[in-house]
Amino acid sequence: MTTRIAIIRHGSTAWNKAGRLQGSSDIPLDEEGREQARRLGQRLIGEPWELIYSSHLDRAKETARIIATAIELTDIRQDDRLREASGGQIEGTTEAERIEQWGAEWKQLDLGVETTEAIVNRGMAFFNDLIAQHEGKNILIVSHGGFIRKLIGHLVPDAPHQTMLKNTAVTELLHSDNSWSCHLYNCVQHLEE
Repeated sequence: MTTRIAIIRHGSTAWNKAGRLQGSSDIPLDEEGREQARRLGQRLIGEPWELIYSSHLDRAKETARIIATAIELTDIRQDDRLREASGGQIEGTTEAERIEQWGAEWKQLDLGVETTEAIVNRGMAFFNDLIAQHEGKNILIVSHGGFIRKLIGHLVPDAPHQTMLKNTAVTELLHSDNSWSCHLYNCVQHLEE
């Protein structure tokens, strides 16, 4: 039995545009982000999506709400395991500010950033529960770029998971016979029309 999952990065925010690391800070969508979500919702009309899950952070929740309205799904399920990776002390900063405060080698310092292992562990706990509860379903998930890339890198290592995800990009996973495949990565055709 095949489970189809489209995992979507939230729409744009003011912090995205300013180059500020958001992490688990609760930043809302900006107007462009809302329009991106509306366009994605229109793209998904007519596809057989049955469930929608979202991170509990506002930018993901609002993206999910806009999409759910377009495709007439009434129940948005939130799970905080879908949240963005915590940025620790670097949340809210730009690259230039990080270099100014901690030096060019700031990535080598322990600044309280959530580890890849911790991100993957909570992501896999969510996905294992999801498959156990909804095997064979078509599921939308609205989450965050860093979280999605780390999880894809774990589930489907040969997928191009190092590429920065665009806002409202769709990445599609299939789960069948205890294995994962990625058939679409970072797709924003709804923004190109």
